Amino acid sequence: MKHLTDEELMLAVADGELKKLSVLFDRYNVRIYNFFNKMLQNKMVSEDLTQEVFIKVLKYRTSYKNGNFTSWIYTIARNIFSSYYQKQKKERSNIIEDDLLNSEEKLHTESNTEELEHLQKSLLQLNSSDRELIVMHRFQEIKYEQIAEIIGSSEGAVKVKVHRALKKLKDIYFQTVHN
Repeated sequence: MKHLTDEELMLAVADGELKKLSVLFDRYNVRIYNFFNKMLQNKMVSEDLTQEVFIKVLKYRTSYKNGNFTSWIYTIARNIFSSYYQKQKKERSNIIEDDLLNSEEKLHTESNTEELEHLQKSLLQLNSSDRELIVMHRFQEIKYEQIAEIIGSSEGAVKVKVHRALKKLKDIYFQTVHN
């Protein structure tokens, strides 16, 4: 089964071969978890949302129509994130403040860790759509073409949006270093 493509596996799952979903789970659960964790900086919620993605993959397996599986599963993940984000919108500032406080406690370690923590804090200051683009492109290493498919945009527009989001991140990162 390891020689089958993601698309072949998902088509088999859609046809009722549910055991093959475990191969897709093994291939994608860490990536999906990392996507959520970079977006939220909350391990428990990231684990829950990752489970929810695979529950939805199973639930909506018959809607899969032989497209790019990575784009399909990340579209599900984005929708789940969006729903979660909307539910948490009122509490968002509290969540970010808590995460920043937790990050500050960890800053008493070596320089590399400090830079990573500073980057995480800067990333959290971006709006969710900019943060999502950076996480998908830089941390998840999803190609522009696939991101365009996931967010319903053109590849050129995605390149511009990622570039602008990275510039904002860079500005936030260096602004807070000098303050």
